[in-house]
This record gives sequence, C-alpha cells and structure tokens, in this order.
Amino acid sequence: MTQPPVIRIRNLSKTYYRGGQAIHVLEGVDLDIDHSEFLALMGPSGSGKSTLLNLIAGIDKPSGGTIEIRGVNIANLNEAQLADWRASNVGFIFQFYNLMPVLTAFENVELPLLLTNLTRSQRKAHVQAALEMVKLGDRMDHYPNELSGGQQQRVAIARALVTDPTLIVADEPTGDLDRHTAEEVLDLLDQLQRDLGKTIIMVTHDPKAAARAGRMVHLEKGVLVPEVGIDDVRKPAEQL
Repeated sequence: MTQPPVIRIRNLSKTYYRGGQAIHVLEGVDLDIDHSEFLALMGPSGSGKSTLLNLIAGIDKPSGGTIEIRGVNIANLNEAQLADWRASNVGFIFQFYNLMPVLTAFENVELPLLLTNLTRSQRKAHVQAALEMVKLGDRMDHYPNELSGGQQQRVAIARALVTDPTLIVADEPTGDLDRHTAEEVLDLLDQLQRDLGKTIIMVTHDPKAAARAGRMVHLEKGVLVPEVGIDDVRKPAEQL
C-alpha cells in the first residue's frame, strides 16, 4: 500500500504588505512531498523559495491555502501550538550555522532538548549520539570559534537531528562552504535521508547541491514551474 505524502500543500499563498502595497510572494502553490524524500527548492532571488521553506517549517503562517504535515494542517495552528509543533517535528539547518558563540558544541546541540521533558542524563545521551553521527564526538567541548566552517555546520546538523524530527529544513546549507566541505555536508544529508529516513527540504542556488537531491522543484515569481529533472540541473545555471 502506497504511503500518503508526508507533506501535502494546496493552493498556498503568502502576501506581505509594505507601505499599503500588497506583495504577492507565493500564489496557488500545490506540492506533495513523500516520506523520506530529499527535495531541492531552487529559483532566483525573490522567487519565494525561502518563504515556502519557512511556511513548511511553521516559522511563518500563510495568507491562504493549506499545509498538511502528517495529517495536521499547520496553517490552522495558533502561535503556541506552532511552537510546540516545531519543537517536535522540525530540525533547522541554516547557511551561517546560527550557533551560540558562548556555548560549546555539546551545549549548542543540547539547546532544542531543553524544551523537552528529558532528564539531564537522557539529554546527554541524545547529544552525544548526534555528535557522533556527524563525526564530532571528539569536539563536543569545543566552542564555535575553535571549529572550522564545515565542523560548525556539522554541529548545526547535529542540533537539527537531536530531537529526532520528522522533517529537516535546510536553507542554503552549503552556501558558506568551499566545494570539498560542501560535498561532505551533502554526504551527511544523504545519510540522514537514506539511513534514518528523514524527509529533507533544501533551498539552494547551487545546481551541484541540487543534483544531490532526489527531486527538484523550481519557483519563479511565487509560482511553481514544471518540475526539472535532476539531470537538467547539471546544465549551466543560465540555461535553467
């Protein structure tokens, strides 16, 4: 029996108002994302891809339409319900890591667990397992300024997966990294999808990063255009 999509988006819209002017960022977006899928979101600056990512992650609320994730229409949740839902269901990875400089790698990864009912010893076990998974078990007492950019991003990935979320959202996770380090981070995302069954949505400008995903969708001026095959993203960016 075929599983229903883990994410089902219908007629999604988002409008901002600036100086009394309506700015339509997303219009009529329909999208299904399967369980354990690795999806790349691409499009030019201002196309709405980061807005769509934030709506799926429950960081922002849509102006219209529905976002059902595991059967829950998160568009109907209030702010307190959304905060609880995010803490249980979403892991975040950002371009610039968003690590707290005064906290060690261990303490940064532990942060999301402070919102749970886990005991101190349970939190420690979860954090150690997450850092071991990203091959930083020997760096857990280091501060961010004592780590390379790639190591900092791996700490951020450990923080994203420490709560065992349904969904991992990544906004330009390789944008601040050199090519070799970027490939290592993408290898790790592949592993999370393949071995742990995580559903991953990645916003990227980089065709080489997008080619690592199982599927790519393309946004133009807030509208999804016909899906591009993974082979097509290997073409020069100006041809997309």
